[in-house]
Amino acid sequence: MRHFLTLTDFTSEEILRLVELSAKFKSKRKMGNRVDHMLKDKSIALIFQKPSTRTRASLSVAIKELGGFPVTFNWNELQLGRGESIADTARVLSRYFDAIIARVYSHNDLLEMARYSSVPVLNALSDMFHPMQAISDLFTIKEKLGRIKGIKLAFIGDGTSNVLNSLLIAGSKVGMHIVIACPKEYSPRSNVLSLARSFAQNSGAIIEITEDPVKAVRTADIIYTDVFVSMGFEAEREKRLKVFYPKYSVTKALLEKCEKKDYIFMHCLPAHRGEEVEDEVMDDIKHSVVFDQAENRLHSSKAILTYVLGDRVWD
Repeated sequence: MRHFLTLTDFTSEEILRLVELSAKFKSKRKMGNRVDHMLKDKSIALIFQKPSTRTRASLSVAIKELGGFPVTFNWNELQLGRGESIADTARVLSRYFDAIIARVYSHNDLLEMARYSSVPVLNALSDMFHPMQAISDLFTIKEKLGRIKGIKLAFIGDGTSNVLNSLLIAGSKVGMHIVIACPKEYSPRSNVLSLARSFAQNSGAIIEITEDPVKAVRTADIIYTDVFVSMGFEAEREKRLKVFYPKYSVTKALLEKCEKKDYIFMHCLPAHRGEEVEDEVMDDIKHSVVFDQAENRLHSSKAILTYVLGDRVWD
């Protein structure tokens, strides 16, 4: 049994295999072959403490198309909302289901769930990591640019972002160049940065941090951003906007500083248009790949589920 919580214990070869399998599933679906049997007769619990659009939709469809049976719970629909412990909930649900997928506020809750579950636990987003998004993003990069190793990604905005944390882990394992433009007080978490730099020593990845968005985008192949105010940080909204806006907003004017005219723009969504990104950037059909990126969550979800639950079958 193996959990899917952070990507730290997945090798670069495994990460690239997940990218490869995502491409296979996408190709099959485009040819009209939507149904596989990788999860035949398997039931999977989906638990949502946080709201979700792409994660809930992509996982539900992926499980169904793989022949499995998804059952979705909001946190407060379970006895968790009335005080039952996470440990007891994990013990019970793992008697009914073949896997538990959870989207939570605290990563520690996921760790506790995994500790007491007898079936795999998958992270559908926590305050620390979003590994499913990272696999989808690497697949999108490979699909659009033809390679991953040596590609330069400029992340503009909140250096503490859970999405960035997973990009740092995954990207540093497969040899990406990641430059982060962020305010000093929102620099990447030291533990994540330390992990990424240790992985980079083996892969040849480069990790840089700057406070200057123009410097970050100048030679970038990818410009990536995320919301300034993530779920769980609504009380900090006013404070955060004063720090991030407008200096760290991705605007057409900023992207004109990029020397590579074939760059792509990425955003994990949902976007707060007019804050971290302007409409002209989001809707730029030449450079923006955000909706292809969102679609790819379906195909990468199939890859992850197959790897964790399908006895690591690749063909």
